[in-house]
Amino acid sequence: MSDVAVAGGGLIGLAVAWRAAQRGLAVTVVDDSPGAGASVAAAGMLAPVTEAGYREEALLRLGLASLQRWPAFAEELQRATGADVGLRTAGTLVVGFDEDDVRELAALHAFQAELGLDAERLTPRAARRREPSLTPRVRGGLLVAGDSSVDGRALHAALLVAARDAGVRLVRQRAAALLTDGDRAAGLRLADGGAVAAGAVVLALGAHSAGLPGVPPLPVRPVKGQVLRLAGAAGLLAGTVRALVRGRPVYLVPYGGDRLVVGATVEDRGFDPTVTAGGVHDLLHDAIDVVPGVSELELVETLARWRPGTPDNAPLLGPSALPGLVLATGHHRNGVLLAPVTAEVVADLLATGTLPELAAPFTPARFEREPSCR
Repeated sequence: MSDVAVAGGGLIGLAVAWRAAQRGLAVTVVDDSPGAGASVAAAGMLAPVTEAGYREEALLRLGLASLQRWPAFAEELQRATGADVGLRTAGTLVVGFDEDDVRELAALHAFQAELGLDAERLTPRAARRREPSLTPRVRGGLLVAGDSSVDGRALHAALLVAARDAGVRLVRQRAAALLTDGDRAAGLRLADGGAVAAGAVVLALGAHSAGLPGVPPLPVRPVKGQVLRLAGAAGLLAGTVRALVRGRPVYLVPYGGDRLVVGATVEDRGFDPTVTAGGVHDLLHDAIDVVPGVSELELVETLARWRPGTPDNAPLLGPSALPGLVLATGHHRNGVLLAPVTAEVVADLLATGTLPELAAPFTPARFEREPSCR
């Protein structure tokens, strides 16, 4: 019997498993294809400031706290596994393509300034000095020096090794149902009919979390995103570029030696796996408008996956309505950013029975207090 069974072997599930094992707990991760969900599509942005939204101040604080943890987290992973997760600290440049876009950037900067965040307005010329590959048609920008990125796929591979070396057992099967004993979670039923018994269960199935039989109702839904990967981008960009192109957002994230992620659409279409001609066209069209050199790159991959969305765009962390079931899901666009802090607070809860105060605003109880958000 395990102390903890983790349903889901993506970035969040593995990070939680690794930290829980470091706390002396016997941990089993159940996943038939670890990292094949949202983790494989993640661009790797660590961007709490440029992702900051109105009325999301609690999420911003959580994101900033996790960003602070990232350098030590990446260094610890490298020591444990020898793997470089590609932490890139060149900052993030947000640019606007027309006057309406620049007005929206001005409003965003005013909001950031009101919250005391570090963001600098740039003229078009200053933006192009920062990233010379930008089109001369860019009308202005914001520099957020603290927002950075990692290589999401390298991160998942490193977490898989780190978890294994810390003693985590991986069961490569699909979790078919939550097991209960009386009124509490007691493990996971496997697709082949077997079972993993555990004293506690961590639900980290991303967009699929609400669909696991036996789990209490959860406000988690799939939010489809189409994303592109390109090769031949060595030297094209120093850091992440996020842009508004006639009101439509696009991001370009360099990683590895010569790779670039371009993304991502936001579509409420359920678990639709289709990569559409329109989605690819829009992403490439907008990316090329912002960085013309993208037109010369090799398109090596197109992909559609599902972010785990919640009504307030914030994660579900901590105890659920069912004793013994702990939530680590609903991270929407911030799964990579929030991996270190999620792993820390969930491991603390599993080891001590107490959820750290930092995670208190993100329990599912907040939706019970706000019936209109269900």
